Amino acid sequence: MKKFKTSSLLIMTVIAFAFAGCDKFDINRLPETEIPDSQFWNSEADLTNACNRLYQELDGDWIDNRADDALTTAPNNVSTGNRAIPNTSGDWNDRYDEIFTANNILEKGLRAKVTEHVRSRWFAEAYFFRAYAYFKLLKLYGDVPLLLKTLNTESPELYMARTPRAEVVQQIYNDLDSGVKYLPRRADLPAALWGRVTRSSALAMKARVGLYEGTRGKFHGNVSNWRDHLNIAVAAATAVMGEGHTLFANYGNLFIQAGEGPANTENILVKIYGVSKDNLLLGHNHSRNMENGQLAPTRNLLRQYLYSDGLPAYNINGTTASATRSALFVQELNETSYNTILDNRDPRVGFSYFRAGEEAYQGPWVPKTSLGIRTAIAPKKGFNKIDQNITNAATVDRILIRYAEVLLTLAEAKFELNDAISDADLNLTVNALRTRVGFAPKLTNAFVTTNNLSMREEIRRERTVELAMEGFRYDDLIRWKLAETVLPQTLLGAKFITAEWVGTNQNTLNLNADRVLVVETAANRTFRVDRDYLYPVPLNEINTSRGNVIQNPNW
Repeated sequence: MKKFKTSSLLIMTVIAFAFAGCDKFDINRLPETEIPDSQFWNSEADLTNACNRLYQELDGDWIDNRADDALTTAPNNVSTGNRAIPNTSGDWNDRYDEIFTANNILEKGLRAKVTEHVRSRWFAEAYFFRAYAYFKLLKLYGDVPLLLKTLNTESPELYMARTPRAEVVQQIYNDLDSGVKYLPRRADLPAALWGRVTRSSALAMKARVGLYEGTRGKFHGNVSNWRDHLNIAVAAATAVMGEGHTLFANYGNLFIQAGEGPANTENILVKIYGVSKDNLLLGHNHSRNMENGQLAPTRNLLRQYLYSDGLPAYNINGTTASATRSALFVQELNETSYNTILDNRDPRVGFSYFRAGEEAYQGPWVPKTSLGIRTAIAPKKGFNKIDQNITNAATVDRILIRYAEVLLTLAEAKFELNDAISDADLNLTVNALRTRVGFAPKLTNAFVTTNNLSMREEIRRERTVELAMEGFRYDDLIRWKLAETVLPQTLLGAKFITAEWVGTNQNTLNLNADRVLVVETAANRTFRVDRDYLYPVPLNEINTSRGNVIQNPNW
């Protein structure tokens, strides 16, 4: 295989991808031989193997510490507002590597001696992943260079300017429409090919893009056609509901080995790992990382969850008291144990966080920061003992799109279109998620009115708690235009109770007046409204573009 690099956009020119058969899923196998480009791109098998590269490049997206919901072992520069303009960044370069891979398939795949139906089926995978990569770029940078072909060192597009956001979004929709048209339906995908994208993947991704662009346009006031995007989200999400997906019965098992495989129709896009620690093709270290503090939940996140009477204590910004507070809420000053904040809550609390005394990483959980969990709140969602005991060889798959997100997208998009939603639509979406976990109170218009709540707040709350620690919170704060309110706030952890924090010296902790752990103070966290809603473009992209790529405002 040939490989060379262009400059400006740092697009990796990976020309051929030869994959052998796989013991678990064929998209896992890494290249074992090199095939000259002239001998590749001839058959359907070549197209399939070329598309395998798209899955190899797909990020697992395990950790996101940019918002107020979870922390890693050190302050996050995005979250704290202390980042500098990078010379280069994987947030930019890696996406263009993926876009190159897709474009390469769409160009070279024209040589294959296959029917147009077969070609279109495999090209649809390339279209999907190109859209997936461009959406990631769009969220971070806004306008980005829109490349729909491969480049060489002589290509004038190496120096192209950034393409307006609206054009990039339209191309994303176009690519996803190609996926909808030519990808197999979930029910028609052979079990041996499970893990490859389907028509549902393209529809769900289109719904995600439509919701993001629609709500961003509405709350930032920067596009006039935001309703068009929300209508796209509604149509795409509704179409997914016709593809035969169901919610997995056990919320806790959804994120471990029990939730893997084609029998779980909640999963719409996953990053496949495997095959096993003894035959490792691709592994990760997520459970050990959780134990060591790479995804430490904050009290700010715990404040989002409803109590068992269906009422909140805080608004979705995590700091302001709700207009109507649950009678079950205990003032933080009066909490008598670590577990108090976990008591009488939405059942998803029990699935997502270890209680003091509950069997956790190395025995019963004892609140502490010494393991690296800076908040002293122990994450449970997605943790499992099998993966914990294998360093860098865990193989449980990572969910990237699931049916629950689609239902939440439908609810939010319908509400934001008219600032209203019917009880029937709430039952199809929000209340279906509550029923799955055995949460008796249901969200209805009457419940909201009677308790002086905000329907928008409660729909957003449902999204926050259902998808907690799955990498959505930062993007949601950006599109809701709440980042300027939420990110500069103090981040809190567990309540310090001397008898429970065995082995911890209180003098080593920063506690507030309520004896709650202060992890990061508001004084050390900033968010500039005129700058921080977009990332800075890496300097190398500006310097090598001959001045055509310009920096985002105020960076």
